[in-house]
Amino acid sequence: MPINYPKLVFAVLLSLYFLSIAYAPMNGSFLDLVDLPVHETGHLLFRPFGEFLMVAGGSLFQVIVPAVFVGYFVWHQKYYSAAIVLLWVGQSLLNVFVYAADAVVMQLVLTSGMTGSEGSFHDWNYLLTATGLLNSTKTIAGLIRFLGTITMIAAGICAIYYSIYPQNETDL
Repeated sequence: MPINYPKLVFAVLLSLYFLSIAYAPMNGSFLDLVDLPVHETGHLLFRPFGEFLMVAGGSLFQVIVPAVFVGYFVWHQKYYSAAIVLLWVGQSLLNVFVYAADAVVMQLVLTSGMTGSEGSFHDWNYLLTATGLLNSTKTIAGLIRFLGTITMIAAGICAIYYSIYPQNETDL
């Protein structure tokens, strides 16, 4: 099968953009505007499962939603599309990293318009305090950042690979 040059160019450019997010996640990205309502919806959906899961549900759901789309594309053997959407999974993990890394200092401006230190509820401060892991914030946030970055690298490699070597006619 021939190389799909438009897909290859798109995969390379998108991968470079997402790697720039991995390099400086505190700068944010355009997908943060998508992550926020998905995050807030997660709180509502996880509410029936108790306070802890309701709070965790925001971060969980903002990673689950793009992962479901990845699964959909894999199920339909559209591996290039799955790889492109997997970049979003990595970005979403990095967005969670930013929130988790802020758990101690609580300087992020939250949906209330205030920072956690100004009295606004901070999900990750609550989650890490409730689990006794607040002193491990840097380690936990670092692990989340590592997972997000590795996810993005793998996604970029796969997107480039599948633009050069499509696996079937439907993935062209």
